[in-house]
Amino acid sequence: MCEACPIIDWAKELPTVGSFTARLVSDIMNDFIVWYDRYEPDQKPLVGGKNASLGEMMRAEMPVPPGFALTVEAYSMIWQDSSLVNDVNSLLSGLDHDDYAQNVDVSNRIRARIEMSPMPEPVVDALGVAYENLCAHCDLENLPVAVRSSATAEDLLDASFAGQQDTYLWICGTEPVIEHAKRCWSSLFTDRAIAYRHQMGYLSHRIAMSVGVQKMVDPISSGVAFTLNPSNGDRSQVAIDASWGLGEAVVSGEVTPDNFLVDKVLHEVFKRDVSTKLVEYRLTTAGVVEKVEIEPDRQSQASVSDAELMAIAQLARRAEKHYGCPQDVEWAIDRHLPEGENVLMLQSRPETVWSRKQTQPLRSGGTDSMASIVSTLVSPLHKKSDT
Repeated sequence: MCEACPIIDWAKELPTVGSFTARLVSDIMNDFIVWYDRYEPDQKPLVGGKNASLGEMMRAEMPVPPGFALTVEAYSMIWQDSSLVNDVNSLLSGLDHDDYAQNVDVSNRIRARIEMSPMPEPVVDALGVAYENLCAHCDLENLPVAVRSSATAEDLLDASFAGQQDTYLWICGTEPVIEHAKRCWSSLFTDRAIAYRHQMGYLSHRIAMSVGVQKMVDPISSGVAFTLNPSNGDRSQVAIDASWGLGEAVVSGEVTPDNFLVDKVLHEVFKRDVSTKLVEYRLTTAGVVEKVEIEPDRQSQASVSDAELMAIAQLARRAEKHYGCPQDVEWAIDRHLPEGENVLMLQSRPETVWSRKQTQPLRSGGTDSMASIVSTLVSPLHKKSDT
């Protein structure tokens, strides 16, 4: 057993639930909700790394799907329940970190305990109103959204917590959004997250969880764009990979993506390599992902038009200019938005292929980025098996 096991002690530093009850609804919303289009840099500690990145991109007026963050103040409210704190502390204090089976069992029990606890009413009210406002903004009742974990420690310099918490996709309706927000909270206690915090020496109470709620994208096509040519580091070019539908067919190796090079100065496509694409992954009306055969007339057709390539390249260049370094951009073309407004940015991060002196072409080195798109757009719980 670990003698210095991290013990939760949040409650000493948090306001009581009663202190919120006399507050105006607008004040509560300010405590618990940060809209991406109103994000300010000093709010990063409240919304975690992932939400801060989305807010930063929207702040730079990039076409990011709309949404909002449920702040760590909302997460802190659950720890006013002393019985919850005691139960979680008891499980953590008895944990032998060298016992993998026990680690998994403790994780499952902590997560179940958190998820069975009622969400505090002020948080329910704020989250419900925000989701309804998002539905109204998008003019769609029960809008499908991604419910994303955004931990406050995702971008620490000496540790990488990214990918250790959960994201839930294609969630529709107020009650499901509330339940999946609690699942995001509980994912701070996945077995891998508990083990990593122990390994890195981080106490559990040093890390808090924000939750992002963002409109889902139903892509005609999707892909990645690098603001340099990753085969030779040429910064005068934008390299774009694209495929029909979701990116999963590329990640699985079932489809070779179309590959393009766009000249940043001349704004011309000077290399195009269009592959034959036999299958794609699409969304059904029930929000289920299924693999389907591509119609014969589209199999050898480019999955993006020249106008869309120019829009993708321009979007990638805007990200590069904003962040001040070459970028690896995830993009998608939303079938529900009008032409000319349907190229969306899903994520932008610093390019690492050339900086690590890997000289393979994009098609060989772009799989990880395409896999990230799949994790953004596809939930295993909503995938339909082949028949």
